[in-house]
Amino acid sequence: MSYRRDNRNSRSAVFDDALEEGGLRASSSYPHNINEHDNDKAINSLQDRVIFLKRLTGDIHEEVESHNRLLDRMGNKMDISRGIMSGTMDRFKMVFEKKSGRRTCILAGVFVVSFVIIYYLIRILRYAHS
Repeated sequence: MSYRRDNRNSRSAVFDDALEEGGLRASSSYPHNINEHDNDKAINSLQDRVIFLKRLTGDIHEEVESHNRLLDRMGNKMDISRGIMSGTMDRFKMVFEKKSGRRTCILAGVFVVSFVIIYYLIRILRYAHS
């Protein structure tokens, strides 16, 4: 019930509930002096903000487009490198599947290990004579 009273009181504060020549009379609490100059300033300010936001969103759009192009190029290069790597792995599989390929790999491994051993033996002998 008090809600209805509050609602009626606020309504009467705005309109004074009195009819004047077929219309409502505005209450004295409503501001009569709206300054056109202040309105023009506010409109210009809003217009400047809208222009700024429009430029900003345009810049963001350009940046997103350039990043999308960059990501597309990167994805294409990754696909190419993936293709090259899978081809290389297929070749390694073929080498290891063949017996002669295994022998060649073992021979290369023995050669590398023997080279490392000889290198360290020569280094040890130089320090021993120094």
